[in-house]
Parts: sequence; structure tokens; C-alpha cells
Amino acid sequence: MLMIRLSKMGRKGERRFRVVVTEKRERRDGRVVEALGFWEKGTEKGLSSLNKQRYEYWVGKGARPSATVAKIFE
Repeated sequence: MLMIRLSKMGRKGERRFRVVVTEKRERRDGRVVEALGFWEKGTEKGLSSLNKQRYEYWVGKGARPSATVAKIFE
């Protein structure tokens, strides 16, 4: 089963995440099927660069977004 979730990146103390499509059983920072963009929590409304078309494509194919990712894409 595929999941759309956050993967941590950056230095210690930075709040920067990649939004990725990955297998559910894979580690948080493990192998990625596709990266959909990035999201930074520290700023107002969260600085982001996300590909909504690819998100909708993967959801259409059956990938399930995590609660946080679903909230980001609203």
C-alpha cells in the first residue's frame, strides 16, 4: 500500500520536510517512489513548494495521505 507522508530533511533543529510517496512499511526517510515537493513548518502558513497535480494523481491511484499531508493540501 502506498502512502503520501512527510520525510524529514535538513540540519538538526530545522523544520523542513519533503512530501513523498512511499510504501507504507518503509522507514520514514527510506526509499521513495516520488517526491512531491517540500514543506517548512516554521513560517506563517508554512513555506511550501508542492505539486498538486501529482498529489491528485497518486490519490487517484489509491495512495493514502497521512493526516498532516491531507491538511497541508486542503
